[in-house]
Amino acid sequence: MLPRHGTPTQSILRAMGSDSRFATTRWTLVIAAAGDVSTGSREALAELCERYWTPLYAYARRHGCDVPQAQDLTQAFFARLLEKGDLRAADPSRGKFRSFLISSFKHFISNVRDHDRAQKRGGGQPHLRLEFDTAEARYQAEPAASTLTPEELFERQWAVQLVERVRAQLAAERERAGAGEQFARLAGFLNGDPEPGGYEELARETGTTEGALRVTVHRLRRRFRELLRAEIAATVSDDSEIEGEIRHLISALSG
Repeated sequence: MLPRHGTPTQSILRAMGSDSRFATTRWTLVIAAAGDVSTGSREALAELCERYWTPLYAYARRHGCDVPQAQDLTQAFFARLLEKGDLRAADPSRGKFRSFLISSFKHFISNVRDHDRAQKRGGGQPHLRLEFDTAEARYQAEPAASTLTPEELFERQWAVQLVERVRAQLAAERERAGAGEQFARLAGFLNGDPEPGGYEELARETGTTEGALRVTVHRLRRRFRELLRAEIAATVSDDSEIEGEIRHLISALSG
C-alpha cells in the first residue's frame, strides 16, 4: 500500500511535533553576504539568491509583471544587493531577514519604471544562474496563484521551497550514509503513516521487520524536524521567534 502523503499542513504539523533544541546560526549567511565585495561575499549572496529568488520572482509575476520584466527585476535586484551593499541595511535586531528582503524588493520595483531601466540596473554585474523556466513553470502550476496576493504568494513559495530544501538535505545525508535507496522508499512516510498494512508490506519488500521500519521512519522524522527548525532559525533574530515562524510556515502552506 502506498503511504498517505496528507496535506502540506498536516505534514508539517507532524514534523514539528517535538520540542528538541538545537544550535542556531542566526543571520550568519546574511552577514557574510553583506561584507566587502569578495569571493566570500559573492558566494554567500549566491546562496541567499538560491534560497529566495523564486519566491521573489513569483511576487513580481503576481504583482503584474510579465515574464521578461519579472526575470529582469529579480536578476537586477540581487545584483544590486552586492553592487550597492544594500544588505548592510539588514538589521538582525529588527526581525526576520525575509521581511527585510520583500520590503527591499517592493521598494526596488517601485523605482524601476520600465524593462530597459531594469536591465540597466543589472548591467555590469555578475550573472546569476537563475532557472527562470523552472520558476515560471512553478508559478503557472501554483493552484493558489490566482487568489493569493503577491505577498501571500511570496510567503507560500518561501515555505514550499524551505520544505523542499530540507528534504533534499535529508536525502543527501542518507545518501552519504549509504541509505539513499532506502530513503527514496521511505520519503513519503515523512508526511504521515501509510494506509493500514503499508508498513508490513514495505517490510516484506525490503527484507526487514515492521518494527525496524517504524524505528527508521521515526528517526527520519526526528532528523527532518531538526533540519527544518535549523533552517527557520537561520533567518530569525532570536530563539523566541522560531515557534511563530513555524506557525507562519504552516499557514503559508495551507493557503
